[in-house]
Amino acid sequence: MNGLALGEYSGVDNLEIMAEAVNYTAFLLDLVAAQLRPGNIVVDFGAGTGALAVPLSAAGHRVLCVEPDRHLRARLAATGLDAHPSLDPIASRSLDFAYTVNVLEHIDDDRGALALLRGRLKPSGRLLVYVPAFPCLFSSMDRKVGHLRRYRRQKLAALLEDAGFCIERIEYQDCLGFFASLLFKLVGPGNGTINRTALVAYDRWVFPLSRCLDRVAGHWLGKNLVAVARRDA
Repeated sequence: MNGLALGEYSGVDNLEIMAEAVNYTAFLLDLVAAQLRPGNIVVDFGAGTGALAVPLSAAGHRVLCVEPDRHLRARLAATGLDAHPSLDPIASRSLDFAYTVNVLEHIDDDRGALALLRGRLKPSGRLLVYVPAFPCLFSSMDRKVGHLRRYRRQKLAALLEDAGFCIERIEYQDCLGFFASLLFKLVGPGNGTINRTALVAYDRWVFPLSRCLDRVAGHWLGKNLVAVARRDA
């Protein structure tokens, strides 16, 4: 993995399992959809299987996809989405909004990726970033799917500001997931494979409670980080 290249993705099986986390996926979809306005031109940077891009496109939003993995890109194209291997075909200052969900942690030059996204946004265009949080949670799952890092709040904020963004909000998400991830690190199988039964149970019963607790705990603790930022004109 060099520069901004992701290449063939090693965690496709985990992506397929995560598709069964319906509450989690709905949460991410709502997180992105809340930022969109009618007529926006949007890019999904690291679109994967299209878990977000497909329903957003079906809802009438104009979504462009960037996905370096050729197999995943072919799946996106088969749904009718406009899918590219990089940001190169997308004109500068042409996007109203960009989002990148669980992608930045795969990229060597994460600041460079943010700068490229900024260049594609219109003045005052906005970006949503969602990444795994807390380096202390780095586990076999992170290694399996090709994560290079997990983020702290201050680190992500500094990256965004260095890349030319003004931060509107930044907070941790899924506070109970912090403890679930720590448990996985300590007693998990060691090969990074997600247990389907445990995932579904967490998604159905624990994640909704975790989201409620995030209203209080989001400043200090969570399995993930979400940031919404605006291009600094």
